[in-house]
Amino acid sequence: MISSQEKAQIVAHAALDVQAEDVVVIDVRPVSTISDYFVLCTAGSSRQIEAISEKVETALRQRGTRVAHIEGYATRTEGSNDLAPQWMLMDCSDVVVHILDGAARTFYQLERLWGDAPRLAIEACPPSAPK
Repeated sequence: MISSQEKAQIVAHAALDVQAEDVVVIDVRPVSTISDYFVLCTAGSSRQIEAISEKVETALRQRGTRVAHIEGYATRTEGSNDLAPQWMLMDCSDVVVHILDGAARTFYQLERLWGDAPRLAIEACPPSAPK
């Protein structure tokens, strides 16, 4: 069993592995009972949002844990009937992952909303996978 802090580090590194930007880990334990940590990151496109979520799922599965639920908000791209995600939320029980495009990250301002919560430094080396 991995700790919630280790899980947050695994998620942060998985996002960084697929070039997520502005990755932030927020320790929400002192201010909320929703979860232990939030991991926020910015994606440059809807494809990158999907790539980040897939990488997070794979990294967690390799360590014997899983994503409990995924939600997302999509809008129609201009000139197309295709839906493009603007943000995705991944509920990993004690860690909640928010993957947002730049506009959604600016609009929701989650760092400001959870401004009283301390930030967790992302470790230089990712937690190792089980052998």
